[in-house]
Amino acid sequence: MTKVRIPTPLRPKTGGKSEVEVQASNISEMIESLETSYPGIKERLCDETGEIRRFLNIYLNEEDIRFLEGKNTPLKDTDEVSIIPAIAGGT
Repeated sequence: MTKVRIPTPLRPKTGGKSEVEVQASNISEMIESLETSYPGIKERLCDETGEIRRFLNIYLNEEDIRFLEGKNTPLKDTDEVSIIPAIAGGT
């Protein structure tokens, strides 16, 4: 099982859990598995075209999946995925 860290804004979808486990072979399957277990979470992760929302960063073992294979990034049982909302700031 792959561990997925859930950010605070999405925890209402996971019953308050900060970390969940899913069985998936890649990021795309992970999102589908999350949706099966926690209905409504996919629309918070993906836009209407099915792409990961621009304001979300997803890290596999602390590496941004955008620099790997995106939604096709393979997962192993020992992996940890972190979903991080992007934070904008400045003056």
